[in-house]
Amino acid sequence: MLVKYLALLLYFGILFIIGIVTSKKIKGLADYYVGGKKLGYWVVAFSARATGESAWLLLGLTGAGAMFGVKAFWIVVGEVIGVSLAWLLLAKPFKRLTDQYNSITIPDYLVSRFNAKTHTIRLVAATTLAIFVTIYVSAQIDATGKAFETFLEWNYFAGIFAGFFIVVAYIFIGGFVAVAWSDFFQGLLMMLGLLVLPIVAYFYMPTEAGLWEGLHQIDPDLLNVWGTGGFTSMNVMSVIGYCMIGIGFLGSPQIFVRFMSIKSENEINKGRWVAIIFTLLTDSAAVFIGLIGRYIFTELGQDPVAIMGNDAENVLPMLVEYTMPLILVGAYVAIVLSAIMSTIDSLLVLASSAITRDFYQQIYRPDLKEENLANTSRIVTLLIALFALSIAIVIALLVPGRTIFWFVIFGWSGIAATFCPVIILSLLWKGYTEKGAIASMITGFLCIPLFKFVVPKIGGIGPYFNALSELPPSFAMAILVGVIVSKITANKSLALT
Repeated sequence: MLVKYLALLLYFGILFIIGIVTSKKIKGLADYYVGGKKLGYWVVAFSARATGESAWLLLGLTGAGAMFGVKAFWIVVGEVIGVSLAWLLLAKPFKRLTDQYNSITIPDYLVSRFNAKTHTIRLVAATTLAIFVTIYVSAQIDATGKAFETFLEWNYFAGIFAGFFIVVAYIFIGGFVAVAWSDFFQGLLMMLGLLVLPIVAYFYMPTEAGLWEGLHQIDPDLLNVWGTGGFTSMNVMSVIGYCMIGIGFLGSPQIFVRFMSIKSENEINKGRWVAIIFTLLTDSAAVFIGLIGRYIFTELGQDPVAIMGNDAENVLPMLVEYTMPLILVGAYVAIVLSAIMSTIDSLLVLASSAITRDFYQQIYRPDLKEENLANTSRIVTLLIALFALSIAIVIALLVPGRTIFWFVIFGWSGIAATFCPVIILSLLWKGYTEKGAIASMITGFLCIPLFKFVVPKIGGIGPYFNALSELPPSFAMAILVGVIVSKITANKSLALT
């Protein structure tokens, strides 16, 4: 156990050093929230991917591989497509416009893009952003508690408080620059850990049968790309849902704020390949970890799915404990925490920007200069973190059977459905209006709980929407409503002139 703690102390020490060094670069609000728009492509690409993946990658996707078998590779397909489209199609025009408008937050961009005369679009964007980001942060804090509980046998609540203190400390010191550089470091750890584990674990597999034959003996459906039952309408809907997870990379603020922070459009040309290759390698490795873990532990009489039911999210920790020497087990504790904290830090800075910049400065105190708001930003970041912590504790007490995969997906889907349609249409369609954008955001925001909690209970169609998940229909509705309202409001404007 001492070796594990030493590995963790080294990891946390590096994070604090990053926070202290980068704090010297914080001279104003733009530095705190977008690193002064001076970051290179390696840092931005790794930071964007580490932020976009989180605990969902190391614990959720590995668990999905163990539960669903090769069907989980559809998630990899969706993520690679989403990341590719974000970097290849949207990143450069978004960077160009945000530089032109001198934007440092997503609401800043929207106000300038639509030449808004009122604060309505800023209020809607900042409010929805703060709500879903806080939910997403609480999901990551919950994952922190589970990680400490699984790897170090800590009390769950002690774990979330420890992780909370660490991540808030270095954000409080260094802001976005600390977040970006710590994400770069944490992204490297995540990639190395995910690529090494399935290679090492492969040599621990029983020799009687290969991986595919072994999985076939456990359950032939583990090798069916459509899942249990084969090609059915229900399975097709779930596959579409898996592929559509990648939608969240096409405009989610925690991803796109990285495009604001990069030095130039030329850096985007280089960073795109780093991001795409990172996604393909790490996501594929995560599914393979789940598959190999399912085979090994079933042979040992410790099938993670049989033991945990629908929660096979401990398959990675189990595999690490079984295959790795103690010193590397400690390193993997750090890697799992890296995945979690790289998302918590980014989201906290994002939510803080919505409140400090978009509510406080732009609406209530426009007389305040940006250089005077860095300390206010730190205080707001701390308050949001405390609120997210309280949500995580309440949910842990009220919903003990929750899984990281679905908790994270709900927060991720809320952000994606609210902002991705708006970002996509605002970049690709000149006819998109301010009222259309507001309608899209409100529709996406409201449709997530509707398609998550209400529609799945409707007889007949409900199970299909449950298999599809809440993001695809919410995204489609937000696009549709935005287009319709834009057409109507544009025609009214023409009629008035």
